[in-house]
Amino acid sequence: MNSHWQPTAPIAHLQKRADILAQIRRYFANQQVWEVDAAVMSQAAVSDPFIDSLEVAYRPFPEAEATQCYLQTSPEYAMKRLLAAGSGDIYQMGKVFRNGEVGRIHNPEFTMLEWYRLGMDDTQLMDDVEALVTSILGIPPIRRCTYTRIFAEKTGLDIHNDDNQTLADYARAHIDVDIATDDRDGWLNLIMSHFIEPTLIDEPIFVTEYPASQSALARVRPDANGIPVAARFELFIGGMELANGYHELTDPAEQQRRLAADQATRVSLNLPQRPLETRLVDALTQGLPDCAGVALGVDRLVMLAQGTDRIDQVIPFPFERA
Repeated sequence: MNSHWQPTAPIAHLQKRADILAQIRRYFANQQVWEVDAAVMSQAAVSDPFIDSLEVAYRPFPEAEATQCYLQTSPEYAMKRLLAAGSGDIYQMGKVFRNGEVGRIHNPEFTMLEWYRLGMDDTQLMDDVEALVTSILGIPPIRRCTYTRIFAEKTGLDIHNDDNQTLADYARAHIDVDIATDDRDGWLNLIMSHFIEPTLIDEPIFVTEYPASQSALARVRPDANGIPVAARFELFIGGMELANGYHELTDPAEQQRRLAADQATRVSLNLPQRPLETRLVDALTQGLPDCAGVALGVDRLVMLAQGTDRIDQVIPFPFERA
């Protein structure tokens, strides 16, 4: 008999995980943020070309024609529909799913904590994230640094003035990569994820003010030099991305344009065309209140609290044993 029936994580780690989940729920209860439990299976998929959804087939009876559905990569769309319906401050902590993500710090099924605070911008939401994370991990205040500055510090690159060829040359010189593209964000993402992020191990850090072209669902505003930037931050601890937050876009026309742009990018990359969540645009048309929102990886938070660098040490049954 092999040992694959057993959990990969020690029971003590799973008990610590339970303590942290309870601590998170106490934090939000004290903040009067209520928990929601939106659907994880939807008839629409995420639009982001760089995130792949898991497909499932629903049939009302076994011989019936199937309806294609998708396991949610994030509860964001559903939670924004709740916000537009008048929910007020909300959070959700539960399973989300992403195709093609298996490794030391990835599992295709993982636990995401996502929350939205009305009347906050991204700077105020960083205060909120910091309060929660430092209370769980017992770490000091977290440094904040703009995307432009972290590139200058770690690579010497000037993201506003260096051309695409300079970015490509830098990436090829420092990363084992063999691709031919003129996509500026592609090179920036590659350098950020494969070169800069692994170096962010000495201190916890919020990276702020991403390029406007990487705004996803965030608003765009001018920085101190008048350059348009995304009202977005990411939190890195121990060389891992832990959280990604936005001052949320509320403009339905701009939301529709970004969904269409994502779909066009999917076509250009020969990726599958997926049904877009047009109900999100309808919700924004109804009126999404001014708010900021953030998604945080709970498994990675537990890894940091437990002092391990493997996700299979904090979840009972990773993909290969699920």
